[in-house]
Amino acid sequence: MKITALIVDDEQPARDELGYLLEEFSDVEVVGQGKNGVEAVSLIRELSPHVTFLDVQMPGLDGFGVIKKLLEKKIRLPHFVFATAYDNYAVQAFEVNALDYLLKPIAKPRLEKAIAKLRHMIGAAEPTHQKIDRLVQMMEDRPVAQKNKLVVKSQGRLFLVNAEEVIFATIEGGVISIFTRDLEGISNFRTVEELQGSLDPKVFWRVHRSYLVNVNHIKEVVPWFKSSYQLKMQDRKQTEIPVSRAQTRKLREFLNL
Repeated sequence: MKITALIVDDEQPARDELGYLLEEFSDVEVVGQGKNGVEAVSLIRELSPHVTFLDVQMPGLDGFGVIKKLLEKKIRLPHFVFATAYDNYAVQAFEVNALDYLLKPIAKPRLEKAIAKLRHMIGAAEPTHQKIDRLVQMMEDRPVAQKNKLVVKSQGRLFLVNAEEVIFATIEGGVISIFTRDLEGISNFRTVEELQGSLDPKVFWRVHRSYLVNVNHIKEVVPWFKSSYQLKMQDRKQTEIPVSRAQTRKLREFLNL
């Protein structure tokens, strides 16, 4: 199994040097680099790396601020290895359960110890994650034209939802949320296009770049400003979803408006 790694440092030479050192480990793959704390939060949410090598002092949002922001946004935390030129943050780093603390310039033997520790941590947690990932993969890779069920993650649990029960789906910050009458959760799909491609095109309509709706669960068409419309859905909140300008014409034709 490849260990996916993210490097975050505001200095390009430092990122390049660490990337070069990590190339020596055949089971480690650097999947991205960030130059500040804001990028770190976004990349961790998008890439879900096993480990993030994180500088402490960065403009704007520092290394500890990254962890705080991830917790606030309830984003799953990777393992963290702090890589910094300062030794006075070590205690604080381990207070936030950092896997390791490396001083720059990073010595290869010291990095080898950190990678060994990382392998051990991932190996200990692997069985549980493997079971979940295998179930999700089985559901996502079934060789059928349209899927009868979707995997929805909610409150730490995996639910199998019948496609016809889905009222609408929306994407925000790279995360797709699925809504039914009784459930709200996260889809394993990365894009709305991927989700839409797995569903019946006669039933699910991309009314907006951020929304996919089940036409059988539209409760009301609400006129909106500048001859546009919103769709009131049949979920518990009766969510109103905007229809994009590009899809307004299709809606008019569909309803003979």
